Amino acid sequence: MLRAGLSVKTLWQLMEMKTKTCLKVHGRMADLQHAMGAFRWMSSVRPAPVLTAAPVRALIDEQISIKGRFLPPNSPITLCSRMHSEDGDLWEAFAHYNTDASGSFSLTSDRSVGGSYTGCEPMGLFWGLHPPPGSREGLRLRKRNVETPYTVHVSLLEGHISPSGGPITELAAVTTERSYMAPGVRRIDIRQNGIVGTLFLPPGPGPFPAMLDMWGMGGGLNEYRSALCASRGYASLSLAYFEHKDLPGPLRELNVGNEYFKSAFRLLQDHPQIVAERVGIVGLSFGVYLTLNLATQPGINPSCLICINGPMGRSHFLPGDKGEVKYWNYDERGYIAFRQISLPSNMAPEYKVKMEKINCPLMYIIGEDDLSSASTENADQIEEELRAAGKSHLFTRLSYPGAGHLIEPPYAPNARVTMWRIKPEKMVALFGGYDAPHAAAQEDAWRKILCFLESNLRG
Repeated sequence: MLRAGLSVKTLWQLMEMKTKTCLKVHGRMADLQHAMGAFRWMSSVRPAPVLTAAPVRALIDEQISIKGRFLPPNSPITLCSRMHSEDGDLWEAFAHYNTDASGSFSLTSDRSVGGSYTGCEPMGLFWGLHPPPGSREGLRLRKRNVETPYTVHVSLLEGHISPSGGPITELAAVTTERSYMAPGVRRIDIRQNGIVGTLFLPPGPGPFPAMLDMWGMGGGLNEYRSALCASRGYASLSLAYFEHKDLPGPLRELNVGNEYFKSAFRLLQDHPQIVAERVGIVGLSFGVYLTLNLATQPGINPSCLICINGPMGRSHFLPGDKGEVKYWNYDERGYIAFRQISLPSNMAPEYKVKMEKINCPLMYIIGEDDLSSASTENADQIEEELRAAGKSHLFTRLSYPGAGHLIEPPYAPNARVTMWRIKPEKMVALFGGYDAPHAAAQEDAWRKILCFLESNLRG
């Protein structure tokens, strides 16, 4: 029981004095620090430490508020986030904080003083995730099964420590779920008229505005951006065009042409739950060239275009082809930067998009530390050609210092280096970007993308 008229803080001070006196009397001063440290964190007069996350379940682009309380005042603590990718690889981040005078902290308002990031970063435990030392080379975190969430375990630890993949002793913990698909979003496999993709429809009967979604030359079928677009009210078709088992072979070759992309765009327009005259296109990396090229094809009239770090044309070779090796730049580890091949001056004239044919709003997003594509130079060229055609009003530029090639939906970890391919020989590619500015770019760009879509597909 508490003594009448005494606060918990006063009682703490009295018990602390009593403990010190007892230790002195019995001659055990060497144990003083350890005893008081244990008592400090496990006090019987204070509830056990609590760590909360709100909301516990959220879409990937939503912030989570992480708070702790019932801790010793003005004390060092560490927060550690851990998750496993779908390939089973461990990803983790950690940050050092100090509790306030009431024994509480909040990532929304408090600053990290060390660890994977510093400063006030409410979502740093998510975008700061990286494989610990000793992990496989060139890992990149990508969601393949968008129908299941990422599960991230957040631990509260005593003191300022560096977990580094090893075992940890938790004072408290909370597990969060991060999803790309909102409840009610429908995922539909598309294998018709030679088209290979996945269509995502928002909840409800529609009709909806829509986006055709194209990624780069990493190949396969990336669904997570489309799933998130549908979660935000836009039907979206994620389109495979390279290195997919259901496409014409051989792999490592681009075996589809303009008619394939035009058919995909028309599939969206013809869908009964999509507004035919409100369809846009988004492309990243080589997908930028495909986006711009498709927008200039006869009979294709997109409502808007979003281009993220990519070229306005191409050479006679595809990224990663041996024929373009003269344009590759290697760092001291033998990692490859593909940036030079996408300079406008290195593009084949017949593969350069005629920008005067663009007739809809175009947003171009630049990571200024992009090591895979000459994004700034391409944006400059696009803007210059649109201006010459009297269409400068169509162009919006977003440019982010310190951001790299893969500007994705918010709070995804940056992949500065990634495994490009393993066969026939291992190639590790440089994508660029630094964690904190890249994370800020992704958050700001996504917010402005949604505003751009609202204006041009709904307005």
